[in-house]
Amino acid sequence: MDERTGRSAAVAARGGRRTGRPARIAAALLAGGLLGAVCAAPSAASPALAPAAATEYPAVVEIATVAPRTAHDNDTVTITGKITNSGTTKLKSPTVKVRLPQPQARPMRTRSELAMTASRTTPSTLDGTALASPAQDVGDLEPGQSHEFALAPLPVSALKAKDTGTYELAVDVWGSTGGEQPHPLGIGRTYLPYQGKETAQPSQLAVVWPLTHTPVLVAQTMADTDQTPVLRDDTLAAELTGDGRLNQLVEIGSKMHGLTWAVDPNLLDTVFAMTKSYRVQKPGTSGDSASEENTVPGTGRDAATAWLAKLRTVLASSDGQVLSLPYADPDLASIAHNGAGLGGMDTALRKAVTAGQITTEARLSVDASSDVAWPYLGLLDQRTAAVAGAAGGRILLVDGSVLPESDKLSHTPSAARPIGNGQTAVVSDFELASLFQRDLSSESERTLAVQRFLGETLTIAHQEPEHPGGLLVLPPRSLSVGTALALRDSVREAAAGGWLAPATLQKVVEMKADPAANTAVPESYPKEATGNELSADELAATMQLQDGVDQLMMILTEPERVRGPFSAAMVRSMSTEWRDQPKAGTEYRRGVRSYLDNLKSAVRVPKKTVVTLPGDNATLLVSVRNGLTQAVGNLELRMSSAQPNRLRIDYPAQPVVLDAATSRTFHFPAEAQVNGPVQVTAQLWTTGPNARPYGEAVVFTVDVTSVASGVTYVIVGGTVLMLLAGVRFSLQRKKRRAAGEVDEDPERLAGDGAPADADPAAAADDTDRVAGDEKVDH
Repeated sequence: MDERTGRSAAVAARGGRRTGRPARIAAALLAGGLLGAVCAAPSAASPALAPAAATEYPAVVEIATVAPRTAHDNDTVTITGKITNSGTTKLKSPTVKVRLPQPQARPMRTRSELAMTASRTTPSTLDGTALASPAQDVGDLEPGQSHEFALAPLPVSALKAKDTGTYELAVDVWGSTGGEQPHPLGIGRTYLPYQGKETAQPSQLAVVWPLTHTPVLVAQTMADTDQTPVLRDDTLAAELTGDGRLNQLVEIGSKMHGLTWAVDPNLLDTVFAMTKSYRVQKPGTSGDSASEENTVPGTGRDAATAWLAKLRTVLASSDGQVLSLPYADPDLASIAHNGAGLGGMDTALRKAVTAGQITTEARLSVDASSDVAWPYLGLLDQRTAAVAGAAGGRILLVDGSVLPESDKLSHTPSAARPIGNGQTAVVSDFELASLFQRDLSSESERTLAVQRFLGETLTIAHQEPEHPGGLLVLPPRSLSVGTALALRDSVREAAAGGWLAPATLQKVVEMKADPAANTAVPESYPKEATGNELSADELAATMQLQDGVDQLMMILTEPERVRGPFSAAMVRSMSTEWRDQPKAGTEYRRGVRSYLDNLKSAVRVPKKTVVTLPGDNATLLVSVRNGLTQAVGNLELRMSSAQPNRLRIDYPAQPVVLDAATSRTFHFPAEAQVNGPVQVTAQLWTTGPNARPYGEAVVFTVDVTSVASGVTYVIVGGTVLMLLAGVRFSLQRKKRRAAGEVDEDPERLAGDGAPADADPAAAADDTDRVAGDEKVDH
């Protein structure tokens, strides 16, 4: 869903809330397709009307120019355009004529009348009668064939316009498709403001002029001393030069007075980055660390340098106002509905506001307002207003469909109105803004928009000629060049006519609020506008990135090389611009997460499977690798055994300090009690008061193979006792010889010397005791 489609859906959702005059206007615009209804083009009409128009009225009339755009006494009006046969049969001898506007040639005095005229798609008696002159024969038209026309100048007196106001100017085609009499085959309508003797105080009109772009600057930078920036694509370069959209917006805006420039600071940062050497990611590498192999040189350096210089020059001499949107223009409505309760979100928004103002003022050398919030499409509900207010949004740019006026109100209220909580909603006029919501790429589309704008603003000024109000026109963020041209011409012409005065947003905000204006912010949000919101899961995943970034910052020796790019990328992940490009937004967020994971995992303990321990006392060798391009510290390596009674690693954690792109092996003494496998865990930890595990733990098996068994210990013990007994026997024998005693036969002593009832246990006890005594004596 793009911005224009989303706005139409949102307006449709609000349609039931509009009553009286606004309701009739909305219904007329939606049924007739606004400008499409004005020119009666089947392709722009509603589906229900298109077949009838093509069958009964096959001639599609496009009015290309009306000169002058505003008529005065003694003027002549020249009309040019094109006729297209949209039917399936030949149009025979079609003639272009002008109709005398409306019965009694009176101006349309209310905005409802202008809307009703726009809603008519086929010829009607309400269009008046055809004038005999001027007229132009265009020759037969085959199906699909077109012919341009240029009517002879028409005296304003022939239109019988006397009173100041807006008149219908209709051009129709007379002819036949067979043998029938000539009759109307199609009609095109526009508006002709007439400036008579009546005058009015000019309305103050603020026009928001957006300079925004979908985020292209990524978190990655090249691994060089300059930290060369990296873009996900190079599409921005084409917009900054020649006929590029952003270049033309600056050029067109430079010719307008009192303009309110709404600038995304992230765009300024990106363009500034492009004024130096930069790289562009190759497709499919969004999450990879940037290198020469997966990037290509950027091409927009000269264009970026020239555009930024031009913008600075224009703003330095401008009498307008600069609005700094929060950095990267985060989607306030998505956050309000799906992420308001996330930890750190309020802080992130406030930082985005502060960073946005600092960036805008630094890059452009101007003062910038940062207290203005612009929710997606200007759609507002109470939750969105609350989130905007928490982030510092004192002034809210709001679409007219959000705060519809009562049918009891006979005039257009001033745009600025208090809505509570210290906030002011500046409401964009619904009908005026609707004229500029789509790309007016053709001359006829621009002319129709300009003439309708002139008619609307002239009518507004004369509703209360002595009490001018403030108006706001809020175009889409993706304002196209054609639409910008139409908006510029509209404001210029109305200002020249004297019923409109260009003003900054701040001036409109300071105007006295109309007590009759609607100030009730709705509780509900249009369901049709929620389909392309950032989901709760997407916002939660984005905020969780902060934990990973914080952990990475703890171990880096140059954290500033990563902190800034990642913080900016996180806010870009929540940009309003992704509403129109949801797939690109998903890819961007995935790339940020993947890149962070890659950076964190670059410092790790390599995985192990089985380690053989060839003895009861040995050393475990565990390595740690640093794959980053900067040194790391504030880490320690801890080892633990799942079964300390079998394998004990009684050794303190070892500090880890590694230079860039290096590895180191750490030694951990281990003592085994038994043979067999034991699970061992190696885990990196950060150091300091808030120590926490870093990265994934590595679990591997230590297989002990050479520890002596228990039987061996018994044999060795028995041998020692036998040796001690022999020594004792030898000593006693020496003593007896010295006393003159005769040795008895050892064989007899062993076999017959013991009494038959001797207690084996007693003998054993004696032996243990002797052995014990011998141990003590020894």
